[in-house]
Amino acid sequence: MTNTLTPDLERQARRRAGLRMGWIIHASVYVVVNLGLAAMAFASGRHWAVFPLLGWGLGLAIHGAVVLLASPGAALHQRLLEQERARLTRDPW
Repeated sequence: MTNTLTPDLERQARRRAGLRMGWIIHASVYVVVNLGLAAMAFASGRHWAVFPLLGWGLGLAIHGAVVLLASPGAALHQRLLEQERARLTRDPW
């Protein structure tokens, strides 16, 4: 399979894939660490592990929202850029 993307599209695709991969790594670490914290809290008979779970979960949710919103924003930017290029190249008379 050959690469048919322009350099700009290739850069954009790599950026989006990197954002998604970053979120996947973040979510994986979240699950592993919080399972360990929950095990420690369960062994001690206390429920303190819910606090880091909720706090970090909020951060993970915000990270996910940024990743999800990054793609549509790039498409909007691209459309606006194309409209401006069309206006600039159009003959005013």
